[in-house]
Amino acid sequence: MVPGKIFLTKGVGVHKDKLASFELALRNAGIEKCNLVYVSSIFPPNCKMITKEEGLKLLKPGQITFCVMARMETNEPNRLISSAIGIALPKDNANYGYLSEHHAYGEKADKAGEYAEDLAATMLATTLGVEFNPDIAWDEREQIYKASGQIIKTHNICQSAEGNKDGMWTTTIATAVLIKD
Repeated sequence: MVPGKIFLTKGVGVHKDKLASFELALRNAGIEKCNLVYVSSIFPPNCKMITKEEGLKLLKPGQITFCVMARMETNEPNRLISSAIGIALPKDNANYGYLSEHHAYGEKADKAGEYAEDLAATMLATTLGVEFNPDIAWDEREQIYKASGQIIKTHNICQSAEGNKDGMWTTTIATAVLIKD
């Protein structure tokens, strides 16, 4: 089974119970009705990125649904949490790309999202043999990756939140949902 479509979604949930907080994050993301199976980080060859709205229409209650998920939770008041998915796609869509998940404390959405994007792009670059210095900043590496002509697109989705001020569980998720045609 090789998925032909993929979409990104994110959510946040707050509840006194940890599991219920996760359920509310799934609801916020629109994927609560699925039986989620976590997979690793390969963006399938010839897979088409679709919108969240298109993707949600293809899901059925109870469906076994494969996804790459970043998840973070806290019950510490005001503690910043973030969940991010990064994507890196090769120029030739007959080749596979990479998805990465990043979960962090104390990182705002833009920083966590860029980190996940950098991670996916670096994994793809090493697979494609793109030479780069891993010690230079992401902005510089991103230019090298794209200038190589082998990596065409990088992207990320991130959900961040501050822990509930009253100590209720707060959960963030970012998810890439894979759908078989």
